This record gives sequence, structure tokens and C-alpha cells, in this order.
Amino acid sequence: MPEGLTAVNEAIKASSGIITKIKEQIGKVIVGQEKLIDGLLLGLLANGHVLLEGVPGLAKTLSVKTLAASVNASFQRIQFTPDLLPADLIGTLIYNPQSGQFTTKKGPIFANIVLADEINRAPAKVQSALLEAMEEKQVTIGDHTYPLEEPFMVLATQNPIEQQGTYPLPEAQLDRFMLKLKIGYPTKDEELLIMEKMAQTSRSMTIQPVITPREIMTVRKVVDMVYMDPKIKDYIVNLIMATREPAKYNLEIVDFIEYGASPRATISLGIAAKAYAFMQGRGYVVPNDIKAIGPDVLRHRIIITYEAEAEELKVEDIIQMIFDGVEVP
Repeated sequence: MPEGLTAVNEAIKASSGIITKIKEQIGKVIVGQEKLIDGLLLGLLANGHVLLEGVPGLAKTLSVKTLAASVNASFQRIQFTPDLLPADLIGTLIYNPQSGQFTTKKGPIFANIVLADEINRAPAKVQSALLEAMEEKQVTIGDHTYPLEEPFMVLATQNPIEQQGTYPLPEAQLDRFMLKLKIGYPTKDEELLIMEKMAQTSRSMTIQPVITPREIMTVRKVVDMVYMDPKIKDYIVNLIMATREPAKYNLEIVDFIEYGASPRATISLGIAAKAYAFMQGRGYVVPNDIKAIGPDVLRHRIIITYEAEAEELKVEDIIQMIFDGVEVP
């Protein structure tokens, strides 16, 4: 390991306490859902967008709103509906008949944290407008291009149980999200706590902002400092290559993968692994970091075949086979 690792560890000790503070604030409202909260924080630290998938009532929207409240930054929630237009998202030009001039009215996308609620309910034009802003970090209204505020993070939710009246995100556009989190039901004990905390007609829980946008940018610089050994980098590339050419890694899953992960997956896995190591209070990445966040980075980037579905294999099963088969450094 490099000599500067001690300095990196000291920087992490100095700044990683903010993670605990944010979790404390979120814990005032959210019971359990640790994987969801960790995923949201990972996206915030790694400068990545997050897609949340789960049935209604699992606190997806509430978690995002609570995270935004704990960050002293601008927040906008957009409820996606079939009649939504791109202008409702990014803004538009408004004509003033008195002056004869057009003025720009910016849309709700101009915020630090944007919640796209039920993203699969809006048509392709609106989804494309959002995803373009996610990738380019800028929006064009008329003849002018406006940079979006930093940090800029999109947290989108989608409901997997309804197909009628929805517009599924194309696989190529799903690739813009760094993580896709699948949210499950709480345990019985957690459900009891949820009922005790939330089953009342009036609820008022004050969330204190514990970090500013400028501090987030500073913490991200510390995340960039996390050391990644060349063998770990090679391991990440091997995992991604195994999704495209599994036979080269002696994996008998060629018939189960239609398309493998893109280079964007390699980048996302590298950045997310550093952020995960930071959250563990470490200044270096280990193989278990890759395994911990691998499914969230890859599940929406690997397209499985009909043969896999016929064998009742899910994409998570394929990912597990890849992690089991690729040699760990």
C-alpha cells in the first residue's frame, strides 16, 4: 500500500462521522431498511443516481425526503404521471407581451436532490429529458444551456407490480443509474416498531440538517483518495468482462446472458467500492467491498435470455454465479 494511506485514513476518520449523523436523523423517521439507507448514502458519496424498486408502502419516498431534509440542500419532488411534459421537468420560455421578451422559467430539476416518484408512469419524452440531465448535468431551454447545481443527485422510484399505464425504462437508459436497489418487506419486529411510531393521526418529527452541499463535495474528494490496488482494479474488470464473455472465465452461463454490462458498470463499480470502503471507515478497497455492492451496480445492466427465465433464474442468480466463478485477488 502507498505511504499516503495513513493520511487517507486520518481524512476518513475526520469526515466519516457525518455518515453516522445522517443515519441518526434518518433513524428518527425510518425503521429498519438499512440496505436502502446505505444505498442512498452510497449514491450521495459516489456522485451517482439511484433507482429504487419496491412495492408500495416500503418508505421509498419517505426515505428520500428524510435524506434530503438531513442535507441542507435544495430538494424537489416530482410525481411522474402519464400527462407530464418535458417542460414540466426542465422548465420553459414564457413570453411577456408587455416587453415582447421571453423569460426563462426553470423547472424542478434545478435542485441538489431530485426525487422522481414513480418514474415509470411518465412517457419516454419525459424520461429522456430527466436522463439527459442526469448524464450531462446541464439543461437546455431555448437557446441557452444552464448547468445544474452541484451536488446533483436523482433518486427515482418505480413500482414493479403494475404494468398497465406504465412506461418501463429502456435498458440503455437504466444504465445511467449507478445503483438499482430492490426494497423488501420489513421483519416482524420492524413492523411492530413502524406501527408504534407511525400509527397515529398526527406525526411531527423534526429532522436537523447535518451537512451542507459544500461539505458533501469535500467528502467526495476524500472518497476519491481511497486507495485501490491494481489487483482490485483487475478484479473489477474481470467481473465485467465475465458478463460479456463468460466462457473465457469457465462460466457455464453463456446461454443465460443476452447482453453484458457496459463500461459504465466498470466505472460505477470502482467509484461505489471506494465509497463503500469509506463508509466502513477504511482507506483502501478490499474484494468484499466489490461483492457487497456488486449486485446493486449490476442487476439493471445485465440482460438475461429467455433460457434463463425458463430455468427460473433471476439476474441476481447470474451475478452470484459470476462472483463465485471469477478468481478473487
